[in-house]
Formats: sequence, structure tokens, C-alpha cells
Amino acid sequence: MVRQVEIKVFPDKVHDDTYIHSLIHQQMKSDVPLIQDIVLVKKSIDARGRRPIYILRYDLYIDEKFQKTEEVISRFRDVAHQPTVIIVGAGPAGYFAALECLESGLKPIVIDRGKDVRERRRDLKSIQQDGVVNPDSNYCFGEGGAGTYSDGKLYTRSVKRGKIEKVLQLLVEHGATSDILVDAHPHIGSNKLPVIIAAIRATIEQFGGEVHFNQKVTDFVIQDGHILGVKCGDTSFDGKAVILATGHSARDIYKLLADKNIKIEAKPFALGLRIEHPQSYIDQTQYHQDEREENLPASSYSVVTQVAGKGVFSFCMCPGGLIVPAATTPGEIVVNGMSLSRRDSPFANSGFVTSIELDELEKNGYTGIFAAMNFQADVEKAMFAAGDGSQKAPAQRVDDFVNGIVSLELNETSYIPGLISAPLHKILPTFVYKRLRQGLIDIDKKMRGYKTNKANIIGVESRTSAPIRIPRDTETLCHPEIGGLFPCGEGAGYAGGIISAAMDGQNVVKAIKKWMDIKK
Repeated sequence: MVRQVEIKVFPDKVHDDTYIHSLIHQQMKSDVPLIQDIVLVKKSIDARGRRPIYILRYDLYIDEKFQKTEEVISRFRDVAHQPTVIIVGAGPAGYFAALECLESGLKPIVIDRGKDVRERRRDLKSIQQDGVVNPDSNYCFGEGGAGTYSDGKLYTRSVKRGKIEKVLQLLVEHGATSDILVDAHPHIGSNKLPVIIAAIRATIEQFGGEVHFNQKVTDFVIQDGHILGVKCGDTSFDGKAVILATGHSARDIYKLLADKNIKIEAKPFALGLRIEHPQSYIDQTQYHQDEREENLPASSYSVVTQVAGKGVFSFCMCPGGLIVPAATTPGEIVVNGMSLSRRDSPFANSGFVTSIELDELEKNGYTGIFAAMNFQADVEKAMFAAGDGSQKAPAQRVDDFVNGIVSLELNETSYIPGLISAPLHKILPTFVYKRLRQGLIDIDKKMRGYKTNKANIIGVESRTSAPIRIPRDTETLCHPEIGGLFPCGEGAGYAGGIISAAMDGQNVVKAIKKWMDIKK
């Protein structure tokens, strides 16, 4: 029999197993002699009181021993001679689709326009230090996708997709710490993810799959309304099905789809700026302590408000994190956040964005299937034009932004290319600025000090989600017009982070397996 108990401890006792077990025994009373194993299943922090506490949930095995869960990898089989599935994109959607293929008896051939996770680092260094943007290898493109070098948070609200445990277990089996299985907000860190991503590739190849880098899709091979494969320059990849998992920034893929008369749709997204506070301020606000107590992690926050019926909210909050340049084309400025596993930067950053709806884009002259994408691109170009031709990002101090004042000086920042004082209140489209401005005012009433000149606000946070949706049938997950084409993940408009993208990849492969079985 398994019984579950929940206990609460202060941070100074969270690693004291003797103390924790004594609390469990006090709670269990008469069943203490029958307890065979004590297994932690969930750990979270409640910071609502005067002093933060850890909430620990344990499974207690009464009169039986804990049995370790079977490894997912043990269910993989050699697929070298099985039906082939072409997977375009080596991000979380693509790689977890490939792993699902190994379990489903399908051979995955993964192709990616970028470089492997190790070689990709050189291009990240170039954009950070030299301002040189490689359009095929950057913070968005390359092995592991955008999540590899942009924080690695592992939680999702998309519980309807299925259980996240399988994704987390696979990450552990490829080198992640088992802490991610119990933490309420699991996180790996951009310094640890590359090794895990490389290990996933090794598993794909070990079981007969293939992974090819520096392969940019230039055409789709379609016959009689069915996709037969893709072309990458002079190289062709053929398969029974094609999974399109290219991420939210592959604008050339959207244009290729349109050129081939394959249906795509404009989609609302969110756009704004990235706000950066001292981490000490966030800790004081969230933990109600002048100095963060030992054994407490850098604190995070989530804020949201409504302005004129539109959402204004934080996005991809990175405690103890860094701001990075996420442009994918020369001549644009895009910023994103990341953090290392220890989250020990003195800065906390978050996207601060507002929803951009199609009707208001039309009012501002943006129409058609590329309305949101063109608007996104124009704002990014305007940010670049406000700079000095490098990847230095335009910025203001937050209170100056609210008051429409160009900052005479800026605060220190984690953003390595550097900042340039610029009138973001004028560079942003007026309707976006007005909403962000009022959002800051409203949120400051709930989180005092959020709107402060001790914080910078930096442009532009624009790659929150795809500005295009590639439609698919709700049952088969196949494109409604092209047989065998399976849109997947963030780039197709069906995910919003590592975990949701990974689960979508798994679900798409399950759908492909059913589709193939029906065709037989």
C-alpha cells in the first residue's frame, strides 16, 4: 500500500533527512514500523507567509518496497529498416518526435538547418561579442532549438496534451538531474542542456535513426496532394511522412508553404520588451526578506493585467538570468532571456509583453496571412535602426519609459552586446507602447517597485510564439490539404515551450503511427 503525506519545513531544514523523517513518523504514528520506503514526489515553495516554506510531498510504501520505474529507453528498438519519417527541425518537438519513433517502430531522419549543439556555440559567441548574425545558426536555429540556449525551463500549463512525466524521465535518462522529476518548476539551465541534447542525438543514432545538420529545406516534394519528402538544395530526403517542427522563427518555411499554395494562417502573438531588475529586489518582494535565506533559489514572479481588454503580462521569466541577442537575420534586434543551472546572476529578467490581435494589426495596415509576421519583423528592424549597427539593444530605465523620457544613463545589465539609450516609447508602435505603459503602472500597484528606474527595459521581445499557424486536423494531426504532412510544435502554432513542444512531438508520432496503420 502507498500512502501520501505532505509536510512543511523551513529552508534551513529542507536537506535535513533525519528531521524530515521524524516529521513523517509523527504524522504516520501507528504505521511507522510498516514503512518500507519514503520517496519524495513533489517539492515546491510557498512564499505567501512571513517566511518562505518548502512543501514536500512523499509517497510512503507500507508493507512493500518502492519499485523503480522502467526506463523509457528500454522500450526502444532498432528501426534502421523500418518505415521512414522525415523530421524537419532538431528542437524539442523534433527530437522528442524522433525518440517516440524509436518506441513506435518508425525510423526518424532528423534534418536541421543549423549546426550541432557544440559547433553552434561559436555562432552564439559571434553574435554576443561581434554582433555577427548567422541566419542558420543562432539562438533560435540549430540542434536543440531555441530552448537549449534560452533558459531550459521545464514546466507547462498545457496539461491537456498528456502527462509530462515521460518527457522529464527521458531528460533524466539522458543526463538531467532527477530533481526535475519532483520540483514544481523544474529547470535544467543552458549550461547543462547541450550535453543532454547531444546524448539524445546519440540515442537516436544508436537505434537506427539519422540526424543531419546544415540542411536547410528549400522545397517540398508533393505528388497528388501527398508529401513524399523534402529537398535541401541538391539533397533529397524521402519518407512516408514529414513532421514540420521548425520553430517559431523559420520565416522562410512559412513563405515556402505559401509559395507552394499550402494553407497557412495568420495568428495572434505577443510582443513587448524585456525588463531587467536586480535579483535582490525580486527576492525581497517575493520572499519578504532583506537578504535571501540560504537554501532558497533565486525567486521568480508572474504578473498579468488587462489594459483596454488586452492582456499585458510577464513572459519567460528568468531568475538569476541573462539577456541574450536572439536575432535570426542581420538588421534586426531581438532579445530573449536565459539562465544557467545555478541561476546566480545578480539580475532577474522577464519578457513584458502584450497580446497582438489580428483586428488591430489590420487597423495598422497589416493584412493577409503574413500580417503578424510582417509586423513582428518591422518592429525588430526599427529597433536595429535605433542602434549603432551592432547588436547593442535600445533601452530605457523603466520609469523613464513610462514617463516618455529618454534615459540620460542606464543601469548595469547582463546583456553582453551592451545597451544604447533610446526612446522606446517612440520606436514601439503607439498602441503597443500605451498598453505596456499602463500595464507597468497597474502592476506596480500590486508589486511595489516594479516600475522603477533601478530597472532597465530593453527592446524588443518579439519571438514569444509563432505569428503563423500551420493548420492540422484535430483528430489525425495531419495538414487538411496535404497528406503525410504533420505540422508540429511552436513553429506550427501548437506549443509554447520545451515541454509542450516535446509532448506535441510525441503526440504527432502517435498520430502518424495510427495514420500508417489505417493506410495498410
